[in-house]
Amino acid sequence: MPAPWLSVAAQEIGVAQYPAGQSNPRITEYHAGTNIRGYDDKASWCSSFVNWCLAQAGIAGTGSALARSWLEWGRPLDQPVPGCIVVLYRDDPDSWKGHVGFYLRSDEHQVYLLGGNQLGQVREQGYPLASVLGYRWPEAGEAGP
Repeated sequence: MPAPWLSVAAQEIGVAQYPAGQSNPRITEYHAGTNIRGYDDKASWCSSFVNWCLAQAGIAGTGSALARSWLEWGRPLDQPVPGCIVVLYRDDPDSWKGHVGFYLRSDEHQVYLLGGNQLGQVREQGYPLASVLGYRWPEAGEAGP
């Protein structure tokens, strides 16, 4: 598999936020490699999940819990490949808000990601193709398409 972190992510499918008053320690573990170390599962965790998956594959991520931090990481791809990192905007393309996950596939309307904090869990989820800000891959020399 060209993206070893994708199999790491797939093994986490089903990890979910706990109800109010509780916190899933696995999600706290995802945050440990980011600038929100120690936060619970109520903090946005999509970027923490991507950082954690890459770290398990021996690749340094952004170290940031901000989804849009991935727009400056690695190298851009003109076309997505399975396992590449997809950065999406939320609400407004010019806002700071976003979402990030691993590319699985797309059709004419949707991009399908495997990621964390997708409906509160690690799962596959579709997003509007128009919300994609970029596709990223680790720098040359690391696993590459």
